[in-house]
Amino acid sequence: MTPYAELDVRSNFSFLEGASHPGELVFTAKALGVAAMGVADRNSLAGVVRAHAEAKKQGLRLLVGCRLRFTDGAELIVYPRDRAAYGRLCRLLSIGKSAIQDSGAVGDGGFKPAAPEAAND
Repeated sequence: MTPYAELDVRSNFSFLEGASHPGELVFTAKALGVAAMGVADRNSLAGVVRAHAEAKKQGLRLLVGCRLRFTDGAELIVYPRDRAAYGRLCRLLSIGKSAIQDSGAVGDGGFKPAAPEAAND
């Protein structure tokens, strides 16, 4: 049997999209024989801490990611490859959420992309 990894998993931290607790998702993936799983909640890394704890207990390889949903409707799933990339993703999420809050926008939880400073020159 070829190993299978599910990369588009959303937990209950993706409100109205994912229904299960991250720990339950990992437990079920292990029970089904899944080799690895990628948690990518919408505009958040909130579910990865609980998923990581359960993955460690279950011996399942966990890929930490995020589904970026932009205010223009575009979506992108990202998986940082190292700690530096994880740090950049965390910063990007913070900047994007701050921009949304500063604009006073409400709605579907869209993420406002931050343009690099050099682009303004």
